[in-house]
Amino acid sequence: MIKTDKIRVLLSSYQCGAGMGSVSQIGWEWYQRLSKQCQVTLITHVRNQPALEASGVPIDDSTVIFIDTEWFAGPLYRLASRFFRRSEHPLFLIASLDFFVYDWVATRQCRQLLKQGETWDIVHAVTPVSPMAATRLTKLGIPSILGPWNGALASPKNFPEIMQAESKWLYPVRNLGRVIDFFVGSTHKASMILSATRSTLLGIPERYRNKCRSLLENGVDLELFQSTPWPDAPSDNNPLQIVFVGRLLPFKGVAMLLEAVKTLNFPFKLTIVGEGSERENLEADRLNLGLTEQVEFTGNLPLTEVSSIVKKAHVFCLPSVRESGGAVLLEAMAVARPVIAIDFGGPAEIVDEGVGIKLPATGKADVVQGLIKAFEDVRLQPELWRNRGLEGRRRVEFYYSWDAKIASAVSFYRELLEIKS
Repeated sequence: MIKTDKIRVLLSSYQCGAGMGSVSQIGWEWYQRLSKQCQVTLITHVRNQPALEASGVPIDDSTVIFIDTEWFAGPLYRLASRFFRRSEHPLFLIASLDFFVYDWVATRQCRQLLKQGETWDIVHAVTPVSPMAATRLTKLGIPSILGPWNGALASPKNFPEIMQAESKWLYPVRNLGRVIDFFVGSTHKASMILSATRSTLLGIPERYRNKCRSLLENGVDLELFQSTPWPDAPSDNNPLQIVFVGRLLPFKGVAMLLEAVKTLNFPFKLTIVGEGSERENLEADRLNLGLTEQVEFTGNLPLTEVSSIVKKAHVFCLPSVRESGGAVLLEAMAVARPVIAIDFGGPAEIVDEGVGIKLPATGKADVVQGLIKAFEDVRLQPELWRNRGLEGRRRVEFYYSWDAKIASAVSFYRELLEIKS
């Protein structure tokens, strides 16, 4: 049985910081929320130090250890940036190789702390959220949890022109994690693996799936994304309000969204929140399609402003053709907004007719036509779409809030410690 009042957790979060991007936000949420219930030692990369210190770390009785591998990460990132100016995804894949250097240094430091008398009950590696993030921390001899992981998602076959722009030939770099895992024994030595999606589970070797538990990697801050009444129904005098939030990259499908709204024969307003390498091209599309009055690009915004914009929407649209997660869908659902997404990857497991519509991942033309019909249907059946938003909020409260996620994690910790005792 557990002998201390608080479970002592060594939390490894390579990416961790409020307002630093989706995965870093995940790391921050795990750290700041777990620290209220457990005695946390956070180990993270030194590049996160400014953001963490600005947020007031250490929190409560937690400890923070910063690992410095900028001597490797900086030159690697600059080199990758020279070759991949348009697509952030291959740039991210190559830059992520720094994780393995970070992990090696972090494990060495933790071993030294153990020799000096430090103790932990649980080791939990929360970011990166990819199965390629094989960690040596499972070798510390302490019950260990990996994840929630989200990955092993295949590339869609019906959008070749989009995926070509994403340099999908580089995706085999992901297999490097499996090679390292083979030698390090990360999944072999892990006590538990948290899997976010079906594709992630199927990507884990079958002999280890008995260790897996289901838990989505994304969560929602219900205080930030509060439920609000649906706007007055769209009409000839009240434009249909559509919102997209995400990085402006080829696979996010914003070009298809612009093509779809161009054909609408009723008033609408499309707000596009985010930044990325495709912004210049998309703004050119807006001009060429004659949509300068109806389409607004806001750039990146703080989460508080994102929440305010989503609350003004009749419908939230994420036409991404290769989305492993779908945090923005959950945030839109949290404010009681219906959602539109593609039936592929993470969104396929979040969205159904109860909360919105999934468009078939059968090609660009089908997606564009599906978007047009969905937008028309919001005008024709406003009450149906309002109720979909309400159901989305109910599901987020029950399944996807950060409070629900942390409660699940603590129950997993106790399960492992009971088994150990």
